[in-house]
Amino acid sequence: MAAGPRVLIYLTASCPYCQAAERLLAAKGVDDIEKVRVDLEPARRTEMKQRSGRRTVPQIWIRGRHVGGCDELHALEDAGQLDALLAAA
Repeated sequence: MAAGPRVLIYLTASCPYCQAAERLLAAKGVDDIEKVRVDLEPARRTEMKQRSGRRTVPQIWIRGRHVGGCDELHALEDAGQLDALLAAA
């Protein structure tokens, strides 16, 4: 069994891409999400940049695998790969 949340997402409250990513995950039934609000915790933005190599939000990890941002999350869904990734042990 995997430790920790299935999904980790760095986000801001006002980002429409963050909201779209959250909506897709919710539609998939994902409720085990660790949300890191980089607008409230600026130091965590530095952490996000170091972990992902990117400065934009959202940045999403599923079961420890960095999948990228909203566009990449939707691309996984469009390719039929998101369900398997979310279900992986």
